[in-house]
Amino acid sequence: MPGLVVVLLTAALVVVLALLAAAAAGKLARLDGATYPTAISRAAITFAAVLTLAATLTGALAAVLS
Repeated sequence: MPGLVVVLLTAALVVVLALLAAAAAGKLARLDGATYPTAISRAAITFAAVLTLAATLTGALAAVLS
């Protein structure tokens, strides 16, 4: 049971960090003069990139540790 809690908390932390990175990317895009659709697109790309990076790191660590 404690292992499941750690996994769920880690997943929640990764999603929160991805949301923060996406919000920052969207805000920076708007400050740079981008339109709202462009800013939302950049935020979505950043969100997906952070989640992809987290998944890649998890896979690499799983391969190394097992």
